[in-house]
Amino acid sequence: MRATADAARRAALVRLVALDVDGTLTDGRLFIGPGGEAMKAFSVRDGFGLTLLREAGVKLAVITARQSAIVEARAAELRFDAVRQAVKDKAAALREICERFGLAARHAAYVGDDWPDLRPMALAGLAASVADAPAAVRERAHWVSRAAAGQGAVREFAEFVLQSQQRLDAALARYAGDAP
Repeated sequence: MRATADAARRAALVRLVALDVDGTLTDGRLFIGPGGEAMKAFSVRDGFGLTLLREAGVKLAVITARQSAIVEARAAELRFDAVRQAVKDKAAALREICERFGLAARHAAYVGDDWPDLRPMALAGLAASVADAPAAVRERAHWVSRAAAGQGAVREFAEFVLQSQQRLDAALARYAGDAP
């Protein structure tokens, strides 16, 4: 993981995590059959990391340029608070989601992997990316995962946010049976 000197301070303020999908929540490969998009692979570890964030009171959002029933199903399964698909202007979508929840952009994190994610990353209080993103994206992120996209990068990010908010130990204790 690579983080800027102020990444943990920024993460401590996060109340909303917005994510791109292809190349962030997935490894970026699209399986397209004769009837259209057939499959995407999502990491269950990433999903559990998002569940941990939601349990900690962090809002979850997807902002993606593609339209996919698969994304809709995964977001519903993980109980995302906002799903924006077929988005042309991801920064405007992030701004709208922040307004919907009464949050300043500094309270939002955006996790992306490619050039179309640079504007929402610049808007968010915490910009994050995955290890296998292009250099131009990684260089503009406050936090970059060790793991590749779709391989636990989002779980790693979720734990970083929870640790920065001093909530990680309590989350682990709940699952380990250590909670009072």
